Amino acid sequence: MALTWRAVVLAAVGVVPVLVVPVPGTAVLWAIAVLALCAIDVALAASPRSVEVARAVPGSVRLTEQARSVLTVTNLTSRRLRALVRDAWQPSAGAHVNRHALDLPPGESRRLVTVLVPTRRGDRLADRVTIRSFGPLGLAARQVSLDVPATLRVLPEFSSRRHLPSRLARLRELDGRAAVQVRGQGTEFDSLREYVIGDDVRSIDWRATARRSEVVVRTWRPERDRRVLMVLDTSRTAAARVGDEPRLDASIEAALLLAALAARAGDRIELVAYDRRLRARVAGASGPALMPALADALAPLEPALVETDWPGVVGLVRERLSQRSLVVLLSSLEPAAVESVLLGVVGQLTDDHQVVLASVRDPEVAQLRAGRAGAAEVFDAAAAERGELERAAVAVRLRQRGVEIVDALPEELAPKLADTYLALKAAGRL
Repeated sequence: MALTWRAVVLAAVGVVPVLVVPVPGTAVLWAIAVLALCAIDVALAASPRSVEVARAVPGSVRLTEQARSVLTVTNLTSRRLRALVRDAWQPSAGAHVNRHALDLPPGESRRLVTVLVPTRRGDRLADRVTIRSFGPLGLAARQVSLDVPATLRVLPEFSSRRHLPSRLARLRELDGRAAVQVRGQGTEFDSLREYVIGDDVRSIDWRATARRSEVVVRTWRPERDRRVLMVLDTSRTAAARVGDEPRLDASIEAALLLAALAARAGDRIELVAYDRRLRARVAGASGPALMPALADALAPLEPALVETDWPGVVGLVRERLSQRSLVVLLSSLEPAAVESVLLGVVGQLTDDHQVVLASVRDPEVAQLRAGRAGAAEVFDAAAAERGELERAAVAVRLRQRGVEIVDALPEELAPKLADTYLALKAAGRL
């Protein structure tokens, strides 16, 4: 039994008869009367255990977007249901207004809507539905909590999609739909046109020139149907918070933008999430099914507090790829982690594939490097400067082994990785 504010007020009113008849029995009789009224009120309240509750939620929603949790409450009792219903969720589901007043006649149903604005991606779980049924006097209530399970999958926000139109425009130029034509090791023949000053003489088609009695050159376009394998590192380095979110979230944004761009370029996309074991994989999806499949696979990913098994990554790449492809390692340029294992095995990847390492840079490091206000800030600046020098040295060693490095702030990583992909495609290195 739960007492309401009305019961408290009624008990407080008992001060009046106590003052009029100041004997101990007056207070006792008044307390008994209040308890009796509360008991009668509870007895007349509809039983919350006889109420049927069903919860409906959408299958998924993007981070920061709204979703609706709809409770359908059916009064199966013979009494009027006067109740307060609480639709409970995990705090990160964002159910801020989840208490609903309900006045439901017998045999009828009512829908109660709770707006959810999730603050974290992943699977958000519903908690119990609590029904507090009040009596007709409103003095006391009967309460029960019912298990009504539901799961809302919160997909990555994909805020980096705002960069997609500009990158697609550059891709159309590379693809020959604009005036720009490129040539490189990895390009395909497109068409013939008349030679103009500035064209590469190696592009001259001598047979066509002899037939037309004018100098003719071949034009080229980037190859399609290339393989792009993205390896998302979910080890301990992905758990470090950069700004307001884990490093893993920035890597996910970069992976989604690159996948959307490469798919438009006609390349085949594959993604694996790996640390010491395979956490997720998306392969074989294409066209309109690609981005939903990636978002669904990436949504529940969480970093694991283990070191990355880089030899395992090499074995996984060799297992998945049989021809020269683009391998994108979405990991950290942390000197200790890179020098201990990655430097020793990355050559096995660059021998057969074009490798890109995309890493998130911490903006707080730049702030620390600029601090000179006091002795403590000077020491912090020296430590930050030392860390940056070690980071730059590791990047140089990786480049010497044929790895392209993309090292950017969280909000810049996705567009810079897309630019690197376009540059490699323009140069014919894919």
